[in-house]
Amino acid sequence: MVWESAVLSMIGGMGLLLYGMSLLSDGLQKIAGKRLREALTSLTKKRLVALGLGTLITVLFQSSTATTVILVSLTSAQIITLRQTLAVILGADIGTTITAQLIALKVTEISLPVVGLGAVITFYAKTHRYKRIGQVLIGFGLLFLGLKIMADTMYPLKNDPMFAKILLHLSGSPVLALGVAAIFTFLVASSAATIGIIMLLAMQHLITLEPAIYMLFGANIGTAFTAVLSSLGSSRESQRVATAHLLFKVAGVLLFIPFVSPLAKIISSLIPSPGFRVANMHTFFNVAIATLFLPFINQFARLLELIVPEKKDINGEIRPKYLDETLFSTPELAIGMAAKEIMHVSDHVMDMAKPIYSLLKTYDPDLAENVKKKENDIDILVNATNKYLTRLLRQQLTRDEFNKAMGLIHIIRDYEYIGDVIEKNILYKAEGKYANNVDFSAEGHKDIITMHNKVIELLHVVNTAFATNSCMLAEKAKSLQEDIVDLEFRLRMSHIARLQKGAKETENTTFIHMDVINAYLRISEHLRNIAMALTDEVSCTWHDEALILTPPSEVRQQE
Repeated sequence: MVWESAVLSMIGGMGLLLYGMSLLSDGLQKIAGKRLREALTSLTKKRLVALGLGTLITVLFQSSTATTVILVSLTSAQIITLRQTLAVILGADIGTTITAQLIALKVTEISLPVVGLGAVITFYAKTHRYKRIGQVLIGFGLLFLGLKIMADTMYPLKNDPMFAKILLHLSGSPVLALGVAAIFTFLVASSAATIGIIMLLAMQHLITLEPAIYMLFGANIGTAFTAVLSSLGSSRESQRVATAHLLFKVAGVLLFIPFVSPLAKIISSLIPSPGFRVANMHTFFNVAIATLFLPFINQFARLLELIVPEKKDINGEIRPKYLDETLFSTPELAIGMAAKEIMHVSDHVMDMAKPIYSLLKTYDPDLAENVKKKENDIDILVNATNKYLTRLLRQQLTRDEFNKAMGLIHIIRDYEYIGDVIEKNILYKAEGKYANNVDFSAEGHKDIITMHNKVIELLHVVNTAFATNSCMLAEKAKSLQEDIVDLEFRLRMSHIARLQKGAKETENTTFIHMDVINAYLRISEHLRNIAMALTDEVSCTWHDEALILTPPSEVRQQE
């Protein structure tokens, strides 16, 4: 009966601990998602700063796994490099040790008041921000409440002969102790839970420091295996980040194993408290790993590129670069990744639009085939981005996040429509003109190149407005589109005037000419829709247009 009660209480305590960590991590990611991305992008260029940032983020999230997931996404999106990521991972490992220090300080005793405070804030707060702060406090409290329940459960087991025999067996077999801790950590996907149990065993004098150290090593390796498993089937960058985490841990353990006995004796002689002995050993291990590997990050990154080489795409099919569903728990980051994918699409649209006048002037089957391939690529990227944003809309979003996601869906669809207009209208007319062996008049060519240049200018302004989130450029795009509407009317009148004069070339190409001019107008309307979505839904910001459109070299000269 004692064992049944103990097992049930341990399962309940573990459940509270894991749920508390999940609440804490999710709440903080939602509060600081955008700022976190900006910090990781701008502050990770220097190794020591990146190390400190990794430590800070993991202290806040209480989960190196959450930090690693964000790093994987930003690395896959090429926002930060693998070398920058490695320093943050080392910092994240140090950050996980703070939980152990808090357990040693017996923070578990204030867990219930913290849960109560968090509940009051959650129920009575009016804004999403304060509700999430309440969620963070509830998560923090539940984490330590779970540990308290497990500690209270273990206390009666001190006098149980069977439990003592199990622990004695673990203490006498370092490999078994390490393996059991690694497997348990892998199964619960939380090193904090395992280390919490190890500390509780040590604090109640159920195990000595030496077997506790081997269990600590197992917990450190087990948490790295979780990251490796989650990276399977994902991008090569994701796999390199997860492999780096595992290699850091395994190499550290192999370096430390010969010195476990002397280390245990030194720490035991210096620190009287069993809890602080385990906590300080855990901290020392991770700080030592960071100190050893930080100077060799560049060499380590090259090794990872050899261990996990790039995949060769046999089919040559285009794939999204930035979409990562693991970021759905952090909507701000997920929206940022979707926006980057739309920038990727906008580049393809520009590549597709630029050569279309050349096809109207002199038809080239190879160039036409390239334009068709671009349109197919755009369809693949648009469908993937649209599905990604649709799934994101099913998550718990604030009103602002929902509006941004909807705005991005409208924008990506308009980019798709532009590709369709180019392929189904302009390219089709270019093929018809070539098949019928007809050509525009000199004035007709002049009209079309004028319209083409205006639409390409508008496309450039809209793409830049989206990339820089600039309201000023979005408003400029709206104004340019109005000019294109006026231009289309004038060009149509000019064409009718040429028809009235009886120009033969004009008569032969009249339907092609008018359809092409109208197709350019439709492209401009879709670009206006994108500009309107930027100002009305995506919440653009006001920048200095001159700085946005000026090359960086010229900006430096002005300064």
